[in-house]
Amino acid sequence: MPTDRAAAYRNRQAAAGQQTNQNGTNVELGRLNTNGSSLDSMPAFLAEATSIQDSVVSFTRNVTRISELNTRALSALGDDAASVKTQLDKLVQETMALSTELKNRITRLQGAVGSAARPQEREIRQNRATHVRTKFTEALQTYRQVEQEYQTKARQRVERQYRIVKPDATQDEINQAIEGGGEQVFMQALTTSPQYAQARSALSEVQSRAQDLRKMEQTLGELAVLFSDMAVLVEQQDETVADIEHTAIDVEANAAEGLKQTTIAVGIARRLRQKRWICFLITLVVVIILAAVLAVELTKK
Repeated sequence: MPTDRAAAYRNRQAAAGQQTNQNGTNVELGRLNTNGSSLDSMPAFLAEATSIQDSVVSFTRNVTRISELNTRALSALGDDAASVKTQLDKLVQETMALSTELKNRITRLQGAVGSAARPQEREIRQNRATHVRTKFTEALQTYRQVEQEYQTKARQRVERQYRIVKPDATQDEINQAIEGGGEQVFMQALTTSPQYAQARSALSEVQSRAQDLRKMEQTLGELAVLFSDMAVLVEQQDETVADIEHTAIDVEANAAEGLKQTTIAVGIARRLRQKRWICFLITLVVVIILAAVLAVELTKK
């Protein structure tokens, strides 16, 4: 079941990779920010990175609020329980939608790292992309811990309610109750009048908690998919970093070779100047000698 849910979640995210305009034409998102602007320019890239970071802060606030509501949900009764459940369901839905949006935006941001022409600019872009991805991954990890803790406590509460009606219940029976609500066992208890009121109350809570646990299982499955997607993004990032490092090495090697060639050229130029001076001096000496010879010959005449 978790695998099927993860596959369904991936299918929904694949469909979300494109947007459809009013004419029904698919538009690839490409390297665009949430305003539809290109991320090729450095100012646009940095602005989007800052915007993503702000959204991660909002995501973290949502997770904190979910944790608070989870705590209330474990002890809430009656109308208060229904109110908490409504708030929690809505906030979880909004938070998961935000997580998908953040994943897509971070993916586009990472894809725009290589559009920079200069190695120094690519390095700056990569550092910013790595920073926001790390912050988002940390927030996802916190959210997963919050859901796992709530799942553990909710299961324990279901187990306690189940054992009120059937103290000798096995773990398999409890697991089946979580999957199916445990109606059969509770209906048997309802036929015994001394346990009627208690069994009816326990049945209601077990059914509610079982539904919550199934929702949490789905949320945790979707979070697992997001972690997997982030891991793929890290691999792509490592390739980009390697390209940047190779480019930097090439630039350094070219600079060293250029310095070497410049040094050679300077040496050649110096030798040429020396030779020109030597040639000039030789020519000058020859001219002086010729002038002296001519002067002597003219004097004899």
